[in-house]
Amino acid sequence: MQRSKNDVWVGFFVLLGAAALLFLALQSANLLSLNFQTGYTVSAKFDNIGGLKPKAAVKSAGVVVGRVESITFDDKSFQAKVTLSMDTRYAFPKDSSLKILTSGLLGEQYIGIEAGAEEKTLAAGDTISTTQSAVVLENLISQFLYSKAADGPSAPAAATAPATKK
Repeated sequence: MQRSKNDVWVGFFVLLGAAALLFLALQSANLLSLNFQTGYTVSAKFDNIGGLKPKAAVKSAGVVVGRVESITFDDKSFQAKVTLSMDTRYAFPKDSSLKILTSGLLGEQYIGIEAGAEEKTLAAGDTISTTQSAVVLENLISQFLYSKAADGPSAPAAATAPATKK
């Protein structure tokens, strides 16, 4: 009888440990967010969101002030509509601007918010009109290659002049 009682307790703690590991894995992958604070939602439209994903951070001065709630495609303006859930303890002016930034060189993307100067603050349902799309690395490389191809082959004048021998 004693052995089976110990087996039950060991099994219970193994299950508890497995649940804790699953919880940590979901939290670190940003797939689970336990946020009990109420917030307000604002939206913005971007021409290109790059690799931005729902639940990505919204940061101001490096501090997480909200999360990306959803990303949809507006078939009238042909832009991506991003809905943000902002924390109520942070109030930003109505003329604030958003830009999609990348953590490090190839890290995950997040939205950076820069505060404006207007007196009125953002409220639930507002739309932020000043946005800057994501910088796509492939576009930068292709622009560089096309600009070099347009310049044509350029060699120094001294190297192309025939050498004369005496």
